[in-house]
Amino acid sequence: MINRELIRIKIVQLTYAYYQNGSKNMESAEKELLFSLSKAYDLYNYLLTLIVAVAKEERHRVEIATQRARREGLEEPSMKFADNKFSAQLEENQMLCEFQEQQKTTWSDDIEYVRKICNLIEQSQVYREYMESSDSSYDADREVWRKLYKQVIQDNEDIDQLLEDKSLYWNDDKEIVDTFVLKTIKRFDPKNNSRQELLPEYRDEEDRDFARKLFRATILNADLYQRYMSEASRNWDFSRLAYMDVVIMQIAIAEMMTFPNIPVSVTINEYVELAKIYSTPKSGGYINGMLDTIARHLISTGKLLKFMEEPRGRKTAEEVRNAEPAEPDAAQ
Repeated sequence: MINRELIRIKIVQLTYAYYQNGSKNMESAEKELLFSLSKAYDLYNYLLTLIVAVAKEERHRVEIATQRARREGLEEPSMKFADNKFSAQLEENQMLCEFQEQQKTTWSDDIEYVRKICNLIEQSQVYREYMESSDSSYDADREVWRKLYKQVIQDNEDIDQLLEDKSLYWNDDKEIVDTFVLKTIKRFDPKNNSRQELLPEYRDEEDRDFARKLFRATILNADLYQRYMSEASRNWDFSRLAYMDVVIMQIAIAEMMTFPNIPVSVTINEYVELAKIYSTPKSGGYINGMLDTIARHLISTGKLLKFMEEPRGRKTAEEVRNAEPAEPDAAQ
């Protein structure tokens, strides 16, 4: 589940923090990186247990409504959503049950949030259409939860705030983790029963190594990479550059130099997008041109053994040097 996009995000955050906290303890920083990644996997499981918590609350509501209907001689409510086949399979999932057994915090501690989700679900058009449909297949039960998750949970500010209050590590994780929850819902197969596999923490050992190697290369070779920045733009005054921009370019250079199988264009695109999120509004365009210039300089001097196509529409080195930089941030 922990993919390279998430790893890059965490390394940007942890590298920035490494230089700001002043301790400069490499071993502790690396442990913090791996721990923060493990917390993202916890969030993935925790959001899956939210579906289970909602299903339990819906069953409870139907039981109460059924008892009332019997006392008053009224028509009993439909059990369709309470008996949803997908949520029932998820509730019995062995991997998720193991996760819940290891956790001290459960959604029962925040039952009011669960009830709010139930209210939103019952008020939604998706829910009404599902309840009115004659389709009682597993596929229909799974699909309604995929739609409800996207509509009710994915962009729910109350849930986002609750998760941020529970863990500082979850501040920036939910948007990415939501996509993995939706992917998991889509993958569920009734034939697998309780043995349905959830997404693994890492796809393979290579991704775990990617996190360690990239972070170590970024920190241990910081002086070398910053010299590469200076060599590629000799007329540039780095004191005028936002500190986060320097950090992001340093990590990008580390990735170019450390992982021969990752194309330069992929690396540049990934860190340009991160600059748009974590630095200034002008940073994306500046870093795009700057990293292109640095990479071509490293290739031309034999320091980087990779291929790059001729630039199409990108700024020249002179244009990058003369471009207006982002203002330095307060952390510099």
